[in-house]
Amino acid sequence: MKLYKLKFVAAMAMAGLALPSCNDFLDKEPMSVVTPENYLNDESQLVSYLNGIYTAILPSHEGWNYGTFGDDGDTDNQARMSYNNIYVPGQYKVGAAGGNWEFSNIYKCNYFLEKVVPLFESGSITGAADNIKHYIGEAYFLRAYAYYLRYWEFGDFPIIKTTLPDDKEMLTEASKRYPRNEVARFILEDLDKAIELMEKNPDSKKTRINKESALLFKSRVALFEGTWLKYFKGTAFVPKGEGWGGSSKDYNSSYEYPSGSIDNEINFFLEESMKAAKEVSGLFTLVDNTGKVQQDLAEPANPYMDMFGSEDLSGYSEVLLWRQYSKALGVTHCVCVAAQHGNYGVGVTRGLVDGFLMSNGLPIYASGSGYHGDDNISNVRKDRDSRLSVFLKEPGQKNILVPSSEGTHAIPEEPNPLILRGNAEEAYPTGYSLRKGNSYLGIHLGNGQSYTGSITFRGAEAYLNYMEACYERYGNLDETAKSYWRALRQRSKVDTDFEKTIAATEMDKEAKNDWGAYSAGKLVDPTLYNIRRERRCELMAEALRWEDLRRWRALDQMIETPYHIEGFKVWGEMKDWYEGELIYGLDNDKSNVSSPDRSMYLRPYEKTNKSLVLDGYKWAMAHYLSPIAISHFLITSETGADVESSPIYQNPGWPTEANLPPIGV
Repeated sequence: MKLYKLKFVAAMAMAGLALPSCNDFLDKEPMSVVTPENYLNDESQLVSYLNGIYTAILPSHEGWNYGTFGDDGDTDNQARMSYNNIYVPGQYKVGAAGGNWEFSNIYKCNYFLEKVVPLFESGSITGAADNIKHYIGEAYFLRAYAYYLRYWEFGDFPIIKTTLPDDKEMLTEASKRYPRNEVARFILEDLDKAIELMEKNPDSKKTRINKESALLFKSRVALFEGTWLKYFKGTAFVPKGEGWGGSSKDYNSSYEYPSGSIDNEINFFLEESMKAAKEVSGLFTLVDNTGKVQQDLAEPANPYMDMFGSEDLSGYSEVLLWRQYSKALGVTHCVCVAAQHGNYGVGVTRGLVDGFLMSNGLPIYASGSGYHGDDNISNVRKDRDSRLSVFLKEPGQKNILVPSSEGTHAIPEEPNPLILRGNAEEAYPTGYSLRKGNSYLGIHLGNGQSYTGSITFRGAEAYLNYMEACYERYGNLDETAKSYWRALRQRSKVDTDFEKTIAATEMDKEAKNDWGAYSAGKLVDPTLYNIRRERRCELMAEALRWEDLRRWRALDQMIETPYHIEGFKVWGEMKDWYEGELIYGLDNDKSNVSSPDRSMYLRPYEKTNKSLVLDGYKWAMAHYLSPIAISHFLITSETGADVESSPIYQNPGWPTEANLPPIGV
């Protein structure tokens, strides 16, 4: 069973006795093995245990070793070299085994809390009481995050607060799924405990989990559930909705919302998001942005750009939690190399680029916007929201180089977009690429040897969470939300009059390039859309887009109307950059670009007839949640062979037979 087999329990118990230790972030050698009865009795042992599960749970990022801020790939923001089968209904199927329906990191947190809390309450742990309380708070935070990763992917999920013996009856009982809102409430409860126990910025470097991060994460979780319940209300994707799987199981068939109704539940979560976001917003200031890309050491640095590519992030007020890397300790990544080269095959879409406003606050299509067009990338960047102009690469831009033995992979000057190279490390599929995450001084460029910091939480998200939760809850923006919006736009060098932007917004035009223009297949109003636009632009490539699209129910429209992923305007003057190297034709296996007959813009997945998304991305409702692999049903069934007797129920639309696509939803 994927819950807690005897062997699994034993393995995890031993794993807890051999975890890496480091004052900052698990970057030293493992401790010597000690016996369970003598472990977690000392403050230093608590630190060692927790350090060992930081990177197992927190997004620090896994993708940092393989891509450049590319965790929004496979969305309308960024595209990888190959399309994702989630957009090919019939190709995304139920697994026979495996998947993320597993509890290893949850077990680690439960083991710690189950052992340490009683020891602390009895005064049996050696060390400073305030430090011990803080570490207990970290464990609650980590358990909350581990649950969140399962909750946002699967929805309803078992809530297990203790370690369990190898007893089939107990394990089967524990596999029962709690309604998704109950899981979200449980996560908030753990975060409340963490907030109560933890200190603010306990290590001064902000590399340990802290109260600020817990508040920000609480606002994120509550916003996720509040908006999910709102946009999926009445469907099989929420408790008591039509076709909800929980109704088929005795233990959930008579479920009632703790607040009395789904509407009350929506309001509860949105208000919790607002409260947490507002509290953390008072604990930081936004980092300054010059609005320019530094092109020479004599020019002023841009702190906003440097925040994403510096070795030490402790001095950036907006960064609440980050992971420190170290060449000396062998803890490095490939981000800087990728940011200077082909972004490991991750390109920015035309949709994202076109979604950025002009600096005067107008959409690019609006009368009087001053948009310079997209015949070349220089024009695309001119007079735009500085978040686009500073991060979007342009041929001829310089990467400031400091002489260093580490600078072996530096690119002194940005070349023309690398769209034809077969090596994913040196090509990106859309022609648009980001500098975000680059070390602008070019000193961390040995292959796989970058050691710039990785942001886990930063404060700007709190402003965005508050704005959205406020509007979703009350249908308008209070003065606090307005002040946050103006602050973000001011930092971005965009006219702070967001009402002007709202008045100039035409939703049918925005819908062509932004999935966030929709919820449940219908266009949202211009105010809500522009709140979502602000989030899209501020958090681009920071791994939150896919979560946002799911909770907004922003993909229904593709069930009937396919969406074409596009990049830059390759069939304009920029085609001359490639001097006859462009090959196209759907029947030509050597095609390296899409045909101008399909679009003037590069369509990376529409080069040949072999592409399953030749006619665009499509969607199936079932894809909003991941399917549960069949082995988990069988393990918890009465006979070990029949799915029906398992207490687990499948997610909406997914069958209970392996290797089949969704049915009925």
